[in-house]
Amino acid sequence: MSKLRRLVTSAITSPHTRAVVRARHRVARGLRGGGRSVTFFCQIDDPYGPIALRLLDRLAARYDLDLDCRLVPPPDAGAAPEAGLLADYAVKDTARLAAALGMTPPGPTPPDGGLVAQAQRLAAAALPRDDAAAALIAIATALRQPDAAAQFAALAAAHGEATPADTETALDHGAAQRRALGHYLGSTSYFEGEFYWGADRLPYLEARLRDADDTAPPLCPLLDVGTLPPPPTAGGDRPRLDCYLSFRSPYSLIAAERIGALAKAYDAALRLRFVLPMVMRGLPVPRAKTLYITLDTKREAERHGIAFGTIVDPVGAGVERGLAVLHHAIELGKGLDFAISFLRAAFAEGVDMTSDKGLLPVAARVGIDAATVHGALADPSWRAVAEANRADLFALGLWGVPSFQVDDRPAVWGQDRLWVVEDDLRDARGVPQIDRRMK
Repeated sequence: MSKLRRLVTSAITSPHTRAVVRARHRVARGLRGGGRSVTFFCQIDDPYGPIALRLLDRLAARYDLDLDCRLVPPPDAGAAPEAGLLADYAVKDTARLAAALGMTPPGPTPPDGGLVAQAQRLAAAALPRDDAAAALIAIATALRQPDAAAQFAALAAAHGEATPADTETALDHGAAQRRALGHYLGSTSYFEGEFYWGADRLPYLEARLRDADDTAPPLCPLLDVGTLPPPPTAGGDRPRLDCYLSFRSPYSLIAAERIGALAKAYDAALRLRFVLPMVMRGLPVPRAKTLYITLDTKREAERHGIAFGTIVDPVGAGVERGLAVLHHAIELGKGLDFAISFLRAAFAEGVDMTSDKGLLPVAARVGIDAATVHGALADPSWRAVAEANRADLFALGLWGVPSFQVDDRPAVWGQDRLWVVEDDLRDARGVPQIDRRMK
């Protein structure tokens, strides 16, 4: 069974498979005789949407791209658990993201249900228009303003709004298309076989659209950490850097591979805070989500030169055994080394971590002997630590991994927010901030 899993996951994440899929879509487009078209799934109350749409509108203009906007409802609880925490975090995160991209954030005012319903009716009426993207940006932005009701009245008077029945039909059709293509979130773009969430993954889309000899600056910059190490004038107290991770999270592999260099550059005290995976905490993970995360991790891993894609899912016993050893490895000062070794084994080397045959060599290559492993496996104290870490993570307003916190600053979620972590570390060390805004 492990061999089959390795073969399947290697095939799914293979660059050859990706190239074949892209070629097939190019041929189909040529046979149809049409131009390039991107579908954007718009969840009108998602604050990530207006940022992504602004970039998509620019991409459409530069690369002669048709932009097809579809209205969708929020994802279900299985695909996006802890909806309340997600909504609160998204407002803070989009404010940071918009500032880095030189944009105005959508706004801080939480929309109420009645206004969301009206925004959906306005959006449904705007979809057939030539300026649909601009209209959706205006509607989504107005939704989060204190005078949203007045702005909506003006928009309805100028352009009309769809009936509730027509709006429901638009939402159903959008959700069905999104589901058929294999996704689950709003603010997601689809182009010829691949999905690009929010603004964060649009650089990958632009890379596909650009000609090989195009020398113009990209419209969608990749936000990432700067050149390490920082200037030697760094001062201030040594900051604490907490990294929350899970042994079933592919994104945790990328975080683990990169966080050590960031901590070292800023002389931060790194603390690994391990938690049980969502699915082992009773939170279901739909198949579409698992597949998208796997493919998304692959392209993120490729960008950073990290091996990924030959996978034997360690969920269950593999995760529990790994966390038991990690708990002791941290005490030995080998926590990060073991975390990287385990995650590489599970997600890049296809090692079955449910037995000693898999676990012992993975521990040995970072200097942890069999006696230490067996002693760790006999010690259940890691469970209380994992639960305490989970409680602390929720107290920070987060629920997923990898997540990070520098000292007592607001926590951030996602390996693609290491640039925010660096900003916080620079602030803690008294180092001038990097200007990440689009030029």
